[in-house]
Amino acid sequence: MQKPKPLSELRVQIYADGSKKEDMLALAKNPLIRGFTTNPTLMRKAGVEGYAAFAKEMTAAIPDKPISFEVFSDDFGEMERQARIIAGFGENIYAKIPITNTKGESAFGLIRALSGDGVKLNITMILSQEQVAIAVDALSSTVPSIVSVFAGRAADLGYDPMALMRESKAITKEKPMTALLWASTREVYNIYEAEETGAEIITVPPAILEKAFLIGSTLEEASLEGVRVFYEDGKAAGYSL
Repeated sequence: MQKPKPLSELRVQIYADGSKKEDMLALAKNPLIRGFTTNPTLMRKAGVEGYAAFAKEMTAAIPDKPISFEVFSDDFGEMERQARIIAGFGENIYAKIPITNTKGESAFGLIRALSGDGVKLNITMILSQEQVAIAVDALSSTVPSIVSVFAGRAADLGYDPMALMRESKAITKEKPMTALLWASTREVYNIYEAEETGAEIITVPPAILEKAFLIGSTLEEASLEGVRVFYEDGKAAGYSL
């Protein structure tokens, strides 16, 4: 079986997905990590209490890689206010806007207004090609933007993530300043699938990144490591028959 191509040789850019400060600071030093994404759920799990203070601290610590911070309102007017504040944190910052609010109302108008004013946006929680088309139509052709398609979540529902991403790429390529992002990564191989579909970015959580950084090992080496782990755990448990 052919060994996988090194991550450094892939075209797709790997963004770290998480909100633990220590993880972000460590990963920022790794040249394989090209950017970062966060969301309110990840921030809450990481124990972030002050949104603005955390965002400003991370922006100051990582000024040279894109970071996406998400709005946390369900009202489009308030989303706009938050997005403009977020965008003001730094030139490398993208404001994340969900494709709809919790009522299922389209964010088309909000996306058009913000992007038209030059705000860098990451349109998130997209799960269909129809939603991709809405986002791309609303985005400015002259402002950098990201369209995040939750390929992993679609796969969890039984849909073909590769087909979804290929269809999405056919739409996003209409606007060269808009990058297609493979979101909700479930396994290391998704990185290679994202590469195959033409996605420009894939977000990967730290737990999967740890595995990805092991790429280069042979299957036999991985097998031996597994055997060692099982043996050591059995010995540590003191099992007997």
